Amino acid sequence: MDLFSQLAEERIKEAIRNGDLDNLKGKGKPLKQDELRHVPDDLRMGYRILKNGGYLPEEASLAKEQATLKELIDACKDPDEKEQLTKQLTEKELHYRLLMEKRNWKRNRTFNKYGAKIAKLF
Repeated sequence: MDLFSQLAEERIKEAIRNGDLDNLKGKGKPLKQDELRHVPDDLRMGYRILKNGGYLPEEASLAKEQATLKELIDACKDPDEKEQLTKQLTEKELHYRLLMEKRNWKRNRTFNKYGAKIAKLF
């Protein structure tokens, strides 16, 4: 263990002894799962920066819209409205496929490995 790790450990133990950590918000509750835990480490920080900045890459935005449309179609009772939503979903899926072909993502090894997991997050 390096010097900084030892110093940090000593400070944490001291804070525990002093009771400084007794009344923390969320004490005893499980930690929130990281939304980007399935994204590869080398891409995670970039995605987090984009997400925190309120920007989603176009492919992620399209994937999110597709998921929303699928949920709407499942919940829809009106046949005419369902047909309209299905048409919108088909257009979004086509746009997504064209975008992915244009960007040659199918050749990217990392995307092939993690693409489905990333899409689920958005």
